[in-house]
Amino acid sequence: MTPAVFAIPGDIAQLSGGFIYERKLLEALRAEGRNVEHLELPPGFPDPTPEETKAARAQLTAIPGSVPVILDGLVFGSIDTQVLDDMAAPVVAMLHHPLGLETGLAEDRARHLLRRERENLRRAAHVVVPSPHTSTILQKEFGVAPEKISIALPGFDRPPSLESAKPTPPLILSVGLLAARKGHDVLIDALAEIGDLDWRAQIVGGVHDPDVADALAQQIDRLGLAARVQLAGRMERDALEAAYRDAAIFALATRYEGYGMVFGEAMLHGLPIVTCRTGAVPDTVPPDAGFLVPVDAHLDVAEALRQLLGDAELRARMGAASATAGTALPDWRDTSAIMGAVLDSLMA
Repeated sequence: MTPAVFAIPGDIAQLSGGFIYERKLLEALRAEGRNVEHLELPPGFPDPTPEETKAARAQLTAIPGSVPVILDGLVFGSIDTQVLDDMAAPVVAMLHHPLGLETGLAEDRARHLLRRERENLRRAAHVVVPSPHTSTILQKEFGVAPEKISIALPGFDRPPSLESAKPTPPLILSVGLLAARKGHDVLIDALAEIGDLDWRAQIVGGVHDPDVADALAQQIDRLGLAARVQLAGRMERDALEAAYRDAAIFALATRYEGYGMVFGEAMLHGLPIVTCRTGAVPDTVPPDAGFLVPVDAHLDVAEALRQLLGDAELRARMGAASATAGTALPDWRDTSAIMGAVLDSLMA
């Protein structure tokens, strides 16, 4: 089987969807018997310092042409195009979603990233994406030929059991980095609208943007929700698993997702879902497993939560549909098989 290098910026143990995907994919490729080296690039991407770009250039250009490189999208979409031109190794771009479409970017920064990513995509030997939605965007907006793209849906590890007694009051669980794109501010506004009902909420996620994290904490205090809404921070796997088991509802008012692995986790735990009709979400969350509402519509989020909290039968029905959808999700062997076929085809 074709050996390869998987180049990822910074700490691979970070608990965001993209890093979890790449760490689990690396493990699955190795379990398949492939010789895949993990190359840790400088952590500053997609906003590297000149020194970090220089260091990454040295690392990437040292890889021989006989060894394909899977290059993480934070690096691929932002690195100087000349670095890719100088590489002897064929590059497989691992793109979760285009960097220039990130929520909250300044207009000139977004234009720069979109232009850079468009140029860099012309240099990729192949592109692997986690969803049909991202594939469509790359074809329509970046001009990538469909035969140059492979879709490798994320795999999922099955939880030990769905059987658990739910605590009271019902727990509304949200999981996502504290970043503008995740829409936690919309969820908090929605929770303020249903203060007459019995519930508690946990927002799990590390700090991606300190300004966003501070604003969320202030919003919770301003709305008088401090006793009911917890910013729980980053959770290790066992603690997060316990939170999923305790939850009655999963809610994420996201503004965009290239896939949204947390929705798969919620389905595997049989949770009804409240989220937004955006990006790859409609392809990921079945309509009978929850409510999909418009982006930035906190009143619609509130109404969906109100319906689920007030109707145990509806909650159970949507939870069952969610669990059924979870049984059809791929595992990491499926994901690694797709990436492995790409690697082998490049060196055939």
